[in-house]
Amino acid sequence: MPLYYFWGEDEYRLHRAAQALRQQVVDPIWAAFNTDHIRGDDMTTVLNQALSPVFGQGQRFVWWQDTKITQHCPPERLAELERALKHLPATTHLLLSSSSKPDGRLGSTKLIKTLGTIQEFSPIPPWDPDALLAQARQMAAAQGIEISEQALQVLLRAVGSDLRRLAMELEKLTLLRDDPQTPITPDQVQALIPGSQVGVGQLAAALRDGEVDTALGMVARLLAGNEPSLKIVATLVGQFRTWLWVKLLTEAKIKDPQTIAQQAEITNPKRIYFLQKEVAGISSAVLLAILRHLLTLEWDLKSGRPEWEAWQVACVQIGRDRS
Repeated sequence: MPLYYFWGEDEYRLHRAAQALRQQVVDPIWAAFNTDHIRGDDMTTVLNQALSPVFGQGQRFVWWQDTKITQHCPPERLAELERALKHLPATTHLLLSSSSKPDGRLGSTKLIKTLGTIQEFSPIPPWDPDALLAQARQMAAAQGIEISEQALQVLLRAVGSDLRRLAMELEKLTLLRDDPQTPITPDQVQALIPGSQVGVGQLAAALRDGEVDTALGMVARLLAGNEPSLKIVATLVGQFRTWLWVKLLTEAKIKDPQTIAQQAEITNPKRIYFLQKEVAGISSAVLLAILRHLLTLEWDLKSGRPEWEAWQVACVQIGRDRS
C-alpha cells in the first residue's frame, strides 16, 4: 500500500524526501489536479482527498503535514482512519509527516506500521563527523559535483551540521566547474565560502588548549568574514558551559552517561563519551575561569569596548589561566 510516515526534526531532509516522492509518482502535466498539501488536524479532508480517484495521467500525492495522529488518536478517529486506509486506491500515495516520534503504543501508529512505511529524519549530530561527511558526499554526488575529500572537510567546517546551507553552498560550487570531471579543491571552497577556513568549534578548542596566538588568528578570520562577535561569544559560552558540566559530573565520579546527559541538559547521551575526551586534560577550575572571561568579554562588547581590544584581552587572560 502506498502509505508513508516521515518523522524527525531534520526538516530539510524530510522535505527533500517528500518532494522526491511527489516527483516520482505525479505526472507534472497533471500535478495541479493530483497534488494536495494539508497541514494540521483536518483528518476528514485528508482522507477525502486520498480516496479521490486520480485525474488524468499519473498518480495522486496527498501530504498530511504536522499531523498529531500518532501522538493522540481517540477510538472514533482510529476507526475512521482504518476504514479509509483499507480502501486507499493504489493510485494514491498518502504521506503523513511530523517532527515528533510516533508513539508506538497507539493503535494509529501500529496501523500505519502494518500498512505502510515509517522513516526517520533525525538531524545528524555535529559530533559525528563521519556521518556528516557521508551525507555531504551523498549530496554532492546527487548534484553531480566532483569534489575532493579534503574540500568536503573544509566545507563542513564552514557549515557544520546545517544541511540546508550545505546544499546551498554545493550549488554555489557548481559555478566553479569549468570541467565537470575535475574535482573541486579546498582552495576553491575557501575562496567562495566565508568562514570555511575556521569555525567557532575550532576557536573553542584553541581557547580550551590555551593556544592564544592560534585563537586570535581564528578570531581575526571570523570577524573578517563578518561573523558577529556576540554570536561567536554566545556559542563559546554554550560550549564551555557544557564542557564544565561534564567535567564537574565526571570529577564527582558519576559514570552513567544518561545521568550526566540529564544533569548537563545534553539531548543525546552518546555525546558524553566525546565530551569527556575533549576535557580530559583540563580541570573544572580552569574551565570555570575561562567561562568567566568569556562572560566578561560579552559584557565588554555590549558596553561598547573596541571589538578587537576586547578579544585580545580575553584571549590573553584565558591563555594565562590555561598555562
